[in-house]
Amino acid sequence: MNSDVALYWFQEALKTAALLTAPLLIAALVVGLIVSLLQAITSIQEMTLSYVPKMAVVAIVLLMLGPWMMSILSDFTINVLQFIPSVSR
Repeated sequence: MNSDVALYWFQEALKTAALLTAPLLIAALVVGLIVSLLQAITSIQEMTLSYVPKMAVVAIVLLMLGPWMMSILSDFTINVLQFIPSVSR
């Protein structure tokens, strides 16, 4: 295996990781922004108020997009496992 092949698989792993984490991070970012705005408007400075909605939204997004995430991850894993025999040639 040369460096081009290793770089390709590293890039694919990074793309897959970014694709899988993007919906969760975007949802947490949007909810965090909304909660921060509400805290600034109402002058409520409760620290736990920012964590609970984020955790709830991330859990909901995971439940909704879980099957899609698993199919992306399993496709990537299958591609990697199918490539392994060609490395030994």
